[in-house]
Amino acid sequence: MLVAGIDVGSTTSKCVLLRDGGIAGSALVDMGIGTAGPERAYAEALAAAKAAPEDIARCAATGYGRATWRGADFTVSELTAHGLGNRFLFPGARTVIDIGGQDAKVIELDAGGRMASFVMNDKCAAGTGRFLEVMANVLRIPIGELEAMAAQAEQAAPISSTCTVFAESEVISQLAAGTPVPDVVAGICASVASRVASLAKRVGVREQVCMSGGVAQNGGVRRALEQALGVPIVWSPQAQLAGALGAALHAYHKSN
Repeated sequence: MLVAGIDVGSTTSKCVLLRDGGIAGSALVDMGIGTAGPERAYAEALAAAKAAPEDIARCAATGYGRATWRGADFTVSELTAHGLGNRFLFPGARTVIDIGGQDAKVIELDAGGRMASFVMNDKCAAGTGRFLEVMANVLRIPIGELEAMAAQAEQAAPISSTCTVFAESEVISQLAAGTPVPDVVAGICASVASRVASLAKRVGVREQVCMSGGVAQNGGVRRALEQALGVPIVWSPQAQLAGALGAALHAYHKSN
């Protein structure tokens, strides 16, 4: 049996196909809600699985644009989807930290993998991928190079503002004062980690801690978050697909 999960995010669209409980195909497209991204992700995942739309038994959608995906049989909340997806990737996961393009959420899972509690920041760009994007633009550095730049830092520059606009001014001031760019980048990563760590502490951090979402790929943020929480954090190269994976698992459970 083939089932599909699609995560229609604010900036990206992801799709995962499961065949008998195993991943058969997946795709990630850098186009989110309000674009052709979901359709492209779905088509690419089908091609990867060598399948056709009529082969799909059930499809579940999640993410900001889940209600707009017409191919879904049902929708599932982002919290449930990310809990399911990360538990699949890390069976021992008890705390899930998901940092996406426009929000950050921390989910506590019980011993059986069910969501026990959560906290979410979707009101402010600080502590999200958008914050990193804005800062990368200020520094005129491709966002994919932030990790390598942060690794060169001797001492992270303090970026204390909780507002993205004010933090942008801080970064400009640091540069004007002659602070080395790697130190500024490390400070930016630490700033994101600090915001997310405060969310995690409100839920209560229980190991194993895993990280998902696009920002999970940034080693500078991961390391800063490990220092802020005092625990190791695991992540997967498939971290950005966790929501779509969870939606596919939801579809699979609904079909049995």
